[in-house]
Amino acid sequence: MATVASQVILHPYVSQSLKFGSFNVGRDKLYRTVQYFSRFLAWFLVSRGNKAEAARWTALKSHLGIVRKLMRLGKPVEHLQAALRVASSSGEVGEQVTSIGRQLAYFGYLTYDTALWANAAKFITLKPGTAERVTKTSNRFWLAGILFSITHGLLKAGRLAHDAKKLRNSETWGEKDLSDEAQREVRQLALENLRADTRYQFIIDLFDIWIPASNLGLVNVNDGVVGFAGFISSLMGLRAQWLAINNGKKN
Repeated sequence: MATVASQVILHPYVSQSLKFGSFNVGRDKLYRTVQYFSRFLAWFLVSRGNKAEAARWTALKSHLGIVRKLMRLGKPVEHLQAALRVASSSGEVGEQVTSIGRQLAYFGYLTYDTALWANAAKFITLKPGTAERVTKTSNRFWLAGILFSITHGLLKAGRLAHDAKKLRNSETWGEKDLSDEAQREVRQLALENLRADTRYQFIIDLFDIWIPASNLGLVNVNDGVVGFAGFISSLMGLRAQWLAINNGKKN
């Protein structure tokens, strides 16, 4: 019995899960996934007339939303630092501008989001009209950040595709130097990984954009669509963060 317990408790997957949960960003990805799944499930239950059960999931969604706002305290400064680092680096102008725009937009979004958390926690008191304006401004910044991210992804994808084509065209025929060929393969692999990461983030952004767009009334979709879109993007973000923290280990 003790051996079975040890195998379960000391299983590598359990260790990786604990490592994942020890990072604030890991917990946030997990909470976000549950939050949007709760939003989708609550809509589904209401559509089936089960309002009592739906209320439980709606309460969980709201609670996780407040918890995540608390966990993001200080994040605006991180995005401001990221914007300054991009501004002081060299690179494609279009990619730099959109990257800076994204970081500044998220700085604004999370700054207003902090005010909403303080109001929810009764630390400050905002009038209903003021709280509504702050919420709308927060969502506008969020939407702007996603649009900048999508534009950045398109520009980066175009550049990487051009670099990949250029690398393929530079391939020599006939007798080849083994060291040059090895370096070429390394560069090709690096480019393919960058292209895959760019496509992955682009898909996440395409799902995420429905959330602030719906909050602002720019699109007419129900909570089921928003919850499903947020759940899928959260799962993708969760997977990416898991691989990053656990050095690419899937299990």
